[in-house]
Amino acid sequence: MVSLQITPSTSVVLHILLTGVVAQDGWGVKYTPKSICALKGSTVIIGCTYTYPLGFAIKKSFWSIRQVTSTSEPPDLSLDLRYQDRVQYLGDKQQNCTLSLRDVTEEDQCKYYFRFITYKADGKFQDKNGVQLFVTDLQVETPEEVVEGDDVTLTCKTTCNLTGPSYIWYKNGVSLSSNTKALNLKTVSSEHAASYSCAVLGQSHSSSAVILDVR
Repeated sequence: MVSLQITPSTSVVLHILLTGVVAQDGWGVKYTPKSICALKGSTVIIGCTYTYPLGFAIKKSFWSIRQVTSTSEPPDLSLDLRYQDRVQYLGDKQQNCTLSLRDVTEEDQCKYYFRFITYKADGKFQDKNGVQLFVTDLQVETPEEVVEGDDVTLTCKTTCNLTGPSYIWYKNGVSLSSNTKALNLKTVSSEHAASYSCAVLGQSHSSSAVILDVR
């Protein structure tokens, strides 16, 4: 067993390691991206890599929605009943710490932190910043009043910015050719009065249907 003499400077280093700030060259966690906007019901991949100095070997690595404290370790996300059947660690015990989370809901919207522990007592690390997950539903936004002959725009609204999706629009359950976030209806008539909903291409979740009334 290696003895360790605790000095004021050593104590500071150990405290920094435990709280997740990079204490010295070689310790770190990098998330790609640092924040994610995900559609409700989709699968989220949180890209992650981690580094540590030579001479250390990983004993345990896991994700949590809590940060380490001076008295306790953060709980392992894979053991949480809310996540147990939906979360999968795609990383390893070297550098990859990628996480997969499927069927996300608004309740999953929070920060996620990666934690790793080595076989050495002074070799523990958790990034203090984490990666922020935002979860959005879809909602069709329509004008308050539509009169025959108007040009009308319906918008598939989200609470955060999804990255490069293609949208699908439905009229009375039948898909339309438009694949953009906005559906433009020119010179509307009674034929446009219908139920409209939107979805993201490749995702099963869709918005609630909205009735467009044309006066």
